[in-house]
Amino acid sequence: MQDLHLPLVSILINNYNYGNFLTEAIDSALNQTYSNIEVIVVDDGSTDNSHEIIKSYEDRIIPVLKTNGGQASAFNLGFANSKGEIICFLDADDLFLPGKIKQVVHIFQDYPDTGWFFHKLEFFGNYQNQSLQNSQNRKPSGRYDFREKIISGKLRGTMPSINLATSAMCFRRSLLQAILPMPDEIRITSDDYIKYIALGTSPGYICLDKLSCQRIHNNNAYTARSDIRKQRTSAKINILTAYWMKYNFPDVMLKFANNIFAIAVSLYWVYGDMEGVCEARINRYLSSLSLMEKTEIYARIYYNYFKILYQKILSN
Repeated sequence: MQDLHLPLVSILINNYNYGNFLTEAIDSALNQTYSNIEVIVVDDGSTDNSHEIIKSYEDRIIPVLKTNGGQASAFNLGFANSKGEIICFLDADDLFLPGKIKQVVHIFQDYPDTGWFFHKLEFFGNYQNQSLQNSQNRKPSGRYDFREKIISGKLRGTMPSINLATSAMCFRRSLLQAILPMPDEIRITSDDYIKYIALGTSPGYICLDKLSCQRIHNNNAYTARSDIRKQRTSAKINILTAYWMKYNFPDVMLKFANNIFAIAVSLYWVYGDMEGVCEARINRYLSSLSLMEKTEIYARIYYNYFKILYQKILSN
């Protein structure tokens, strides 16, 4: 039975053809020690048995079935169907630990000026990346404000070492309303756009407790990979993310977007095979810059290009 005196928390599960993992994800959301929750499962046009699994939960979850459009569109639709004061994201191949939501609510209540809550992840599965699991932190859990860092374009080295993946991100509704809807063309790793803008527009809380489990498996598009596919994916994601951060939040995200854009173009030059939409975004991004901005970005691009190329040669 829900305690209506506590804030409603919406858990948004995005799923595409992860029927073999989906039951575990939904159960981990429903079995929280905090009771006032709604679980919204957005299925992005799955062709496996996902629909049957979603149907089996009946009124215990809120199903949102859509045609395939990518992760960003799933985030947008899930949020539009939610009512919670606090929003927590969960990928369909990951799990929440039972006490996660209770701890998230506690922190948001104790720190009323914070708009986001990020935490560490436990990694599991057949393709674990031990270096990610064993990262050390010199900075403690606590309230952090990176807005000035983001505006200046320099974030590296200022925050605890955590993997800011989808299943480790929670937000106040008021902050997420300012960020979403996001551009649908950021079809994968769409959490980058959300988390960077959150860091640039609100203080938040970083927790070094592992409150979710991220499954590392052979269908991960990005996490724990180190191959050419990852580099090309990274270039594509960052070009689109930088473009839309600059377009939608120019006053806050411009310098940070420029830095991400320069790294992404460097990766593109080294690894190639970029889709047409990214070529168009690169050209539009560059054409919108002043001569001084363009000179600075090209200097970063060439610096990163030779650095990445050198690393690639050494690894071969």
